[in-house]
Amino acid sequence: MGMLRRETSQSYQEFSDGAGEQIPDLCQEDVLDEEPDESKDAFQETEDHAVVSYPLMGFDKACLKNVFSTILMLIYLMLTTGAAFLAYQTITDFMQKLNHPVMSVTYKEVDYFEPAGISLYLGKAQLLSCMHHHHDHIPPLVSPGQPEIGDCVTEEVTYTAPYSNHTTRKALVVQGPTDVRNRELIFLQLSQNLTEEDFSAISYMLFSKFSDLINSRNKASFMQDCERNYSMWTFSGGFRTWVKMSLVKTSGKEVKSVEFRQESGVVKYNDKRPETERTNELFFVVFQWRDPFIQEVQDIVTANPWNTIAILCGVFLALFKAADFAKQSVKWMIKIRKRHLKRRQRELTHIT
Repeated sequence: MGMLRRETSQSYQEFSDGAGEQIPDLCQEDVLDEEPDESKDAFQETEDHAVVSYPLMGFDKACLKNVFSTILMLIYLMLTTGAAFLAYQTITDFMQKLNHPVMSVTYKEVDYFEPAGISLYLGKAQLLSCMHHHHDHIPPLVSPGQPEIGDCVTEEVTYTAPYSNHTTRKALVVQGPTDVRNRELIFLQLSQNLTEEDFSAISYMLFSKFSDLINSRNKASFMQDCERNYSMWTFSGGFRTWVKMSLVKTSGKEVKSVEFRQESGVVKYNDKRPETERTNELFFVVFQWRDPFIQEVQDIVTANPWNTIAILCGVFLALFKAADFAKQSVKWMIKIRKRHLKRRQRELTHIT
């Protein structure tokens, strides 16, 4: 028995010293099932003899387990990095969508529009007639350049220009068309003396509701606000300007606004009056709704806080599990290292 032990020890020493190498720390036998205690010394001694007798088998088994664990840890580190990047990207996208809402455009079809207000700034010009017609039919002019009885509702307002305290404006406000299905239109005829003018044009402004002006307590202040919020356009003399209006309502986070968009076409007027009557230049303008649709534009925030919170919860859960796995892996490797050192010390003591 003593001879067998000496031969076994000699063969182990020859394997360790003759090859000039030692088993790497990473590739050691993995025994995680139970801690060695005094009640299992016999089993441990038998295991030690097995490792000593078959070193290559223990080397392969421990090496594969430790290499696999290392690769698995690297994979978890890569997943952790990806999860952290996903969390950062999710928060960045949420903030960008929150600060940059998208525009949602819908069209609401109506049979009648609220009558718009058509504010004319005539200056030295004179309104000759204002008439309602239907189905785009405008009858021939009977006496162009002469005043005619009209059927429009008008209101005169004098106020101070909002951007100049020294300028007084006089506006003639006409009630706009309402019946869009029957193509209701308003035809206005105006004249202006050309003796002092190089270029002739009349400015006008559109605002959403004529009734707002009628019901306003301070009409001058109301017109000032309209001039601040609405655009000015012009039409020229010697032509018939056909204005087709469309209404756009915009709803933002805090402010709601209404604006007009228009398409205009110009046709030259064939003036057949005598030369003596042509000193007054004639203006013709037609106002009509373009189509029965109101364009409504709304700001919509596409950022969904609940979706973002769910993604972040999943990301942080993955980070927590990865951190827990890394912690357990480090403890496991330290435990394997301690067992290896303890076994090595026992073997060295046994050999000695």
